[in-house]
Amino acid sequence: MTAMNYCNQCGAPVSLLVPAGDSVLRHVCQSCDTVHYLNPKLVVGCIPEWEGRILLCRRAIEPRYGRWTLPAGFMENGETTSQGAARETLEEACARVEIGELFSLVNVSHIDQVHLFYRGKMLDNEFSPGIESLETALFSEADIPWQELAFRSVTLCLQAYFRDRAIGHFGFHEENLLPQAGY
Repeated sequence: MTAMNYCNQCGAPVSLLVPAGDSVLRHVCQSCDTVHYLNPKLVVGCIPEWEGRILLCRRAIEPRYGRWTLPAGFMENGETTSQGAARETLEEACARVEIGELFSLVNVSHIDQVHLFYRGKMLDNEFSPGIESLETALFSEADIPWQELAFRSVTLCLQAYFRDRAIGHFGFHEENLLPQAGY
């Protein structure tokens, strides 16, 4: 459980308690009785495709600096998951995409995250590195830098994508990642 020391409502110290009517330890303010629910973060992104190739970004930030990934990042308040996927693609790869159906959901519960990837159709061949990317490039399936991918969720998503594309039918894929080195 993530450590929390002080209430974000009144600033008083919090304690770990099971609130009445609950069954989970929560941070509870002993002064104003606010119960602080710490929930998983959503990472949203897409698989941007242009003429059979996939757009990847080389990370300019930690974690996994210098590794390749699909454009994705934390969802913002006030947006849908598909809006977040389109925004992240624009921010990280300066690419405009039409977001398709949800393709992959990866539970990464050991780091309190859920990764959602949509299919994405690039609207044109314009792309360049955003502030969080060192470079961007289109890759054919044969040229994907598999050993240099940043996250296991991206590897699983791309493997499923190419399997589905080979049979001509895209399904929905859900995975549960267990803890190990390499996210």
